[in-house]
Amino acid sequence: MTAQPRPRVALESTILTHGMPYPQNLEMARSVEAIIRAEGAEPATIAVLGGEIRVGLDDAEIDALAQATDARKLSRADLAYATARGLTGGTTVAATMILARRAGIDVFATGGVGGVHQGAETSFDESADLAELSRTDVIVVSAGPKAILDLPKTLERLESLGVPVVGYGTDELPAFWSRSSGLRSPLRLDSPAEIADFERARRALHGADLGGMLVANPVPAEAEIPAAEMAGFIAAAQADAAAAGITGKAVTPYLLQRELELTAGRSLDTNIALVEHNARLAARIALALSAES
Repeated sequence: MTAQPRPRVALESTILTHGMPYPQNLEMARSVEAIIRAEGAEPATIAVLGGEIRVGLDDAEIDALAQATDARKLSRADLAYATARGLTGGTTVAATMILARRAGIDVFATGGVGGVHQGAETSFDESADLAELSRTDVIVVSAGPKAILDLPKTLERLESLGVPVVGYGTDELPAFWSRSSGLRSPLRLDSPAEIADFERARRALHGADLGGMLVANPVPAEAEIPAAEMAGFIAAAQADAAAAGITGKAVTPYLLQRELELTAGRSLDTNIALVEHNARLAARIALALSAES
């Protein structure tokens, strides 16, 4: 009897190229892939290497990408540009969702998703992740929107776009480094099987018009930095970004690096812990979704 293929879990690569310093980014990538395999699924790190879309990287490719200094940050708008020009780049949440769906991958693990930036009422700075969640059928497991964002506006945009936001085992939206944001999660589910059942129901109801689902999985309690403490660090980093004139795609990598400096490395430790936590849950959801309903 032929063994059933293991379900795959997509992983983004901007976390390697723009989200963490070397060598911690490489250690995180290897740990996350090992966690997914230990849970019975197969990791598929997604990137563009020399213009070639890759869904699943080998160890040498991950090592090289983790040390790349010229990798682009690729979203929907410039993904095809990179393939046409033979470029190398890390895929954001939006680009990873697109390529995961094309590869038939249902579940994607990341750290945090992008959203509406502070000051968006004048800058109109909003991540393409939100629009992609509204149009592409992938379950995105994160620790919530990145805490550097305007979280109330981000949650409002997700609601307007019709994206289901599921708090995993919580009634409150987690905020990346912190388990609590002060915002109520629109939905709550408490097991991978419940999430899989919800996804099946969505597919039956919406068919081809189905968009994505955002699962907000709180960082483990022992690894979190409480929201009240993070607020000061975030405000300082945002002030520094404004003073330096940082805009567009450079904002998030800059803020993450400043948080690393301001917290004396604690934010990076928390980031690694939450990515590993999300990978474990994503693998379990993939297995539940692949099982007979």
